[in-house]
Amino acid sequence: MIKGSIPALVTPFKNGELDIDTLKKLVEWHIAQGSHGLVPVGTTGESPTLSHAEHEKVIEVVVETVAGRIPVIAGAGSNNTAEGLGLIQHAARVGADAALVVTPYYNKPTQKGLIAHYTALHDATDIPIIIYNIPGRSVVDMTPDTMGELAKLPRIIGVKDATGDLARVGKTRITCGTDFVQVSGEDPTAIGYNAQGGVGCISVTANVAPKLCAQVQNATLAGDYALALELTDKLMPLHIAIFVEPGVSGAKYAMSLLGLCSDEVRLPLTTLSDYTKAQIKAAMEHADLL
Repeated sequence: MIKGSIPALVTPFKNGELDIDTLKKLVEWHIAQGSHGLVPVGTTGESPTLSHAEHEKVIEVVVETVAGRIPVIAGAGSNNTAEGLGLIQHAARVGADAALVVTPYYNKPTQKGLIAHYTALHDATDIPIIIYNIPGRSVVDMTPDTMGELAKLPRIIGVKDATGDLARVGKTRITCGTDFVQVSGEDPTAIGYNAQGGVGCISVTANVAPKLCAQVQNATLAGDYALALELTDKLMPLHIAIFVEPGVSGAKYAMSLLGLCSDEVRLPLTTLSDYTKAQIKAAMEHADLL
């Protein structure tokens, strides 16, 4: 089952190119630190600026390196259904355990269009699909009723919810059933999300603090919310600081301080200002990471 702390894995670069050796090391590090799964080539993996060949290569490397030890949920979203079909079929072909499919961005489909889009992807492969609902980026919000219709399809198994609305968990339990996998896409509300019925978090902060994030998730899944709150008090400044500027840039800078990868990102993203760097350093010190 997909649950727990699942880093939305950064894609490391070196001089503008994929840094495959570092990518493999990151995968091994996350497994050793207790991460419960990985999402390669999501937004935090800079999917908008990867070529199709790079996108496919990253997924292949992560699947091969993981070698079945934890689930790999491959980013396979597009606002072009035909393009999405190619991405999800590739993910299935190379052995990903599931696909993360974002609601189509920019062209603003109706709820009817969302049902048609996800149904087409569902019918094209045998891989399980996690819906990624993030209206703040895609400018379209899948309603719980629409999700309930899609949940009737056997391979649409869950949602990454980045609405920040904790009431969505209960509403989705009504329309999709209690077995529908609900994971948060927002680090600061991960405890509350699980308290409402969620089972995990696809996390940006877990790129930097995978052990702590995994411990938070383990605590909530065991019902120990006092421990989860204590750990989150250590993590909350980092959750906030990473997103002062785009989260990819924040995560990569923090990782560079730990010697894990460079802070290199692709335009239009840029490396951080000194002001934000100082906040991230202070937050990492607060979490005992530095």
